[in-house]
Amino acid sequence: MDFTQCLSFFDKQFKTPKFIVNKQQTAQSRRVFLKSAAGMGVLTSLPAFSLSKTAQTSLDAQVNNAIKTDPWLTLDATLNQLLPESETGPSALDIAAITYLYGIMTVQPTEQDEKDFILKGVGWLNGYANSEKSKNFVLLSFDDKEQLLRGISKSRAGQNWLNTLLNYILQAMLTPPSYGGNPNGIGWQWLEHQPGLPLPEQGQRYFELPNRARIDLISRVDYTHKRKVANVNQAAQGTRKA
Repeated sequence: MDFTQCLSFFDKQFKTPKFIVNKQQTAQSRRVFLKSAAGMGVLTSLPAFSLSKTAQTSLDAQVNNAIKTDPWLTLDATLNQLLPESETGPSALDIAAITYLYGIMTVQPTEQDEKDFILKGVGWLNGYANSEKSKNFVLLSFDDKEQLLRGISKSRAGQNWLNTLLNYILQAMLTPPSYGGNPNGIGWQWLEHQPGLPLPEQGQRYFELPNRARIDLISRVDYTHKRKVANVNQAAQGTRKA
C-alpha cells in the first residue's frame, strides 16, 4: 500500500517508499563510481567557502519562525531526541539539524514523495503519542519520547521514517555550512576531520550549479549495468578473435 493511504506507523499494508529503494540503489551505484574514479579530482572546481552573515541570519530567522508550529515543531523535537545533548559530542541543536532539514524540504531539489513521507510521519507520531500518552510528542518528557521512538522503530514505516531523519542528521554534521548545518564546522571539529578545500558558498552549491557541472548526475548512471554490458562486449570480441 502507498504510504499516503496508511493511517499509522503500524499499518501492516505499508511498503517501503520508492524513494528509499532508489536511494539504496543509488548508493550502490555511487560506490562503484567512486571506486572507478579513485584518485580523480572530481571536486576541485568548487569555489571557496564564504557564507555571508546576512544569508545565514535570514535562514535562521525562517527556521526559528517555522519551528513554533507543526510540522517543524515536532520534527525539531524528534531530531533533538535522536541526537540529544551530550558531553561526548555535538547535539542535533549544535549541528543545526533542523535548519539543514528545513533547507532539504524547502530549498534543495528533494523528491516530493520524500517530503510527503517526512510530513506524514509527523502526523503518525503525534497520533501515536496521543494514543499512548494523551499528549503531542513535543509535550512529553525525554523518557516518554524515547519510549515512543523505540516503539515506532519496531515497525517498517517507523524504521524508514527514523532512518530518513537520522540520515539527515548525519548530513547536517558533515555538510559544508552553506547548506545550513554544521555551523562553523562543529561536526568536523568533533570528528577531527579536515574537509577538502575550497568549499561551496550559497549560490554555488551542488543543486545551484549548471547542469553540465552538477555532481549529482553521477547518481543517475547505472554503473553496475554499464560494467556488465562492457564485460559482455569484451567477451564477445574475445570470442570473435578466437
